[in-house]
Amino acid sequence: MVKAVAAVAAIGLVSVGSVAAIASWQVVRDAKPTVSLAMPGSHQTRAPQLTAASGEVNMLLVATDTRDGQGAGFDDAANRRASSGVGHNDSNLLVHISADHTNMAVVSFPRDLVVPIPACENDQGTVTPAVPAAMLNTALGRGGEQHGLACVAKTIDQLTGLQIGYAGMITFDGVVAMADAVGGVEVCLATPIHDTDVTPALDLQAGDQELNGAEAAAFLRSRYGVGDSSDLARISNQQTFMAALARQTVSAHTLTDPGKVLRLATTASKHMTLSDTLADPTTLARLALAVNSVGLSNMSFVQYPVVDDPTDPARVLVAKGPASTLNAVLQHDQPVVLGAESLGRSAVRDPSAPPSGAPDGSAAPGGATAPGGSAPGGSAPPTSSPLPADVSGQSAATVTCAAKR
Repeated sequence: MVKAVAAVAAIGLVSVGSVAAIASWQVVRDAKPTVSLAMPGSHQTRAPQLTAASGEVNMLLVATDTRDGQGAGFDDAANRRASSGVGHNDSNLLVHISADHTNMAVVSFPRDLVVPIPACENDQGTVTPAVPAAMLNTALGRGGEQHGLACVAKTIDQLTGLQIGYAGMITFDGVVAMADAVGGVEVCLATPIHDTDVTPALDLQAGDQELNGAEAAAFLRSRYGVGDSSDLARISNQQTFMAALARQTVSAHTLTDPGKVLRLATTASKHMTLSDTLADPTTLARLALAVNSVGLSNMSFVQYPVVDDPTDPARVLVAKGPASTLNAVLQHDQPVVLGAESLGRSAVRDPSAPPSGAPDGSAAPGGATAPGGSAPGGSAPPTSSPLPADVSGQSAATVTCAAKR
């Protein structure tokens, strides 16, 4: 059960699937022994035994930046101009659970990544044509309220070669509610974090800080307060937060408390848009069982490999070599092993933390990168050797601090 907590935390504040699944599972597991209802002339039947989802699992989790319905802090004219309606897919996470259910990778795709976007159905009942190059965060709007999540899934599917079977989407208020529901997350800050471009503004001192509610949501959105103020630094910051959440949830036995579990599940269910493949509670429970063997050291947070766009400093392109390697690792269901110096742009190792006991791996030389569109998958199954040095990320067992560079 504790191992499954790590899976929930890995998905962070944007996954209802595993949280709700484990809530259902916890209720059943902790129920009193059953009693027989056998009566003369009756025929007893049993429901099919609940088993883990078979094979690998690929789940897309999206956070939209729409300001619509997000409260007083987002209803001014500037915010409404920034994003309204369905919004942009501001954060994009692909959760891959291995077929043997012993490893999980959470891959973050930069919102500023320029990629081909396939043709997508839209809310007008027509098809938005495919484009050879567009920012990833425009995919949600190309599909609209009803088809936007599917359009993002198709785009990530095309980029990675993985078939995405499940998807969920959350808004700002949902992130705030989930941050409150988990009771806050303690995050290490190597430097002070100041950012007036998020709501609420951040003014955090260095050291261990407990982040709750709106402040936690602002921390996850901050880019000008962390790293080099890029979207890639923001992704690294989110990985620090998610790893801290994973460790905290495991150490506090959060999901062994039925009351806490049900509160998380209820909160999540109120704030998520789910794919129809997640509508059945049985599916959610089977997904929870599938991640029961995943521990902190086997949980990797990875940024999809990119290079700067030479024509636009505000955009990034696929780093073809490293991306192809990562795609192949995921396609062939191999463990994601990161290099020893793989930390992202806003993360530093916590010098006061004890050794994790499960190093991310040893450095490996990276191949040359080149800008381009989608990255093809490899033709031969990769080994479990570390990924190229320019693939950044960390395991949940690695204790990191957020920093401004």
